[in-house]
Amino acid sequence: MIRFVGAGPGAPDLLTLRGAELLARADCVIYAGSLVNPALLGLTKPGCALFNSAEMTLEQVIAQMEAQEALHHETVRLHTGDPSLYGAIREQMDALDARGIPYDVAPGVSSLSGAAAALQVEYTIPGVNQTVIVTRMAGRTPVPAGQDIASLAAHGAAMVIFLSAGMLDALQAELLRGAYMEETPAALVYKATWPEERLLRCRLGDLAAVGREAGVRRTALVLVGDFLRQAGERSRLYDPAFSTGYREAEK
Repeated sequence: MIRFVGAGPGAPDLLTLRGAELLARADCVIYAGSLVNPALLGLTKPGCALFNSAEMTLEQVIAQMEAQEALHHETVRLHTGDPSLYGAIREQMDALDARGIPYDVAPGVSSLSGAAAALQVEYTIPGVNQTVIVTRMAGRTPVPAGQDIASLAAHGAAMVIFLSAGMLDALQAELLRGAYMEETPAALVYKATWPEERLLRCRLGDLAAVGREAGVRRTALVLVGDFLRQAGERSRLYDPAFSTGYREAEK
């Protein structure tokens, strides 16, 4: 059995209980070594086989899964954050389906949640923002038509941009082609929830310069939008003048 497990954003105690249990009983762990906190490997049992997928191709990963399955071993495929976001798990699941190898997925805490927690912000503030766009800049991996940064930025919604810290000049220019302004608040969050976490708040017009000065080129999220500075309206859910399915409005 193959267990895809989300490792969380970095802090070991943000791994889910299910993920910790699966790691503890795994016979083999194939982990994304470029991003997963190595401290999590300390949860494995003695004799557990460990493979760093940063040094492997997809074919080698699948071959190792097949070999472990032939031994009736349980394999954990450990991905950073939540594996459904930029985890490249679809291609692995397709290969396992073709071979008749069973698998399941244990979700994890995404770094987009870790970044918001570190900055102490809420993405969805009534009257300010009710939409979050999660995306990336086109690079060696292209993006589909209509999903380029400038097109998405036209909405003016909160944006969380992965895998783009090495292209901040181009990213800043593309964001400013949308509905954002030079004064729109932005943040660069390096290694959210790790001990070496860094939080860099700035104007969107200064994003590239701030990243350059701090030497941040990878393992960072870019957050953009008015949610970073505005309080907005109060929630109707907790408004005493608003009835819900659990209480009547005060008169």
